[in-house]
Amino acid sequence: MSVPFPPVEPPPTEVRFPDPRDAGDEQVLAIGADFRAGTLLEAYRHGIFPWPDSRGRVPWCSMDPRAIFPLEEPPHWSRSLRRTLRITPFTRTIDENFRAVITACGDERPDSRWIVPRYLEAFCGLHALGWTHSVEAWEDTGTQRELVGGIYGVAVGGLFAGESMFHRRTDASKIAFAALVDALRASGFELFDVQVLSPHLESLGCIEISREEYLDRCEHAVSLPPRKLALP
Repeated sequence: MSVPFPPVEPPPTEVRFPDPRDAGDEQVLAIGADFRAGTLLEAYRHGIFPWPDSRGRVPWCSMDPRAIFPLEEPPHWSRSLRRTLRITPFTRTIDENFRAVITACGDERPDSRWIVPRYLEAFCGLHALGWTHSVEAWEDTGTQRELVGGIYGVAVGGLFAGESMFHRRTDASKIAFAALVDALRASGFELFDVQVLSPHLESLGCIEISREEYLDRCEHAVSLPPRKLALP
């Protein structure tokens, strides 16, 4: 499916989230299940994201500290990842199969499934409007091409809010992540949000900043014109 550019603005939402700057120590600002496109964009534009749980609740979160991948300088990949990127047999694409990527991310953690059906369909709807994107890693088996890794997220102006990634082959998610970083830098994005720091993300070069700094940078990034995400 062709992804529209610039993205199509959905009908506005009447939902107004609490200001994260007034949240103090709170990480969850609201709880609700409104997955309309306008509501999702309202949240991301204000540094807030949904984090559904397996019980059906949908907390809307603004973490402090916030994890990002710095885009200002060329990435400093580990020696092993640099070697993997040089010799990888995987083909990398953008927006070739968004639904397959988000579905695979949900299957990655069946015991703590947070990519619930309403969330999945809402993000596929945002993709049809041009607001969400995926990077895929494919393995050519000779007779067919198999999706073995990927990552997806939300793009608003100069912000890319990464949501989740998966792998079915060793290092396939790292390769997709590196391809996304290359695409973001080449396309002029200014802020790559990864939400919560994990050992895996830290090993890729992600860092933490304060919520206040993140919100300042987010406010600037989302005010910029849309960027067309493309591999260099």
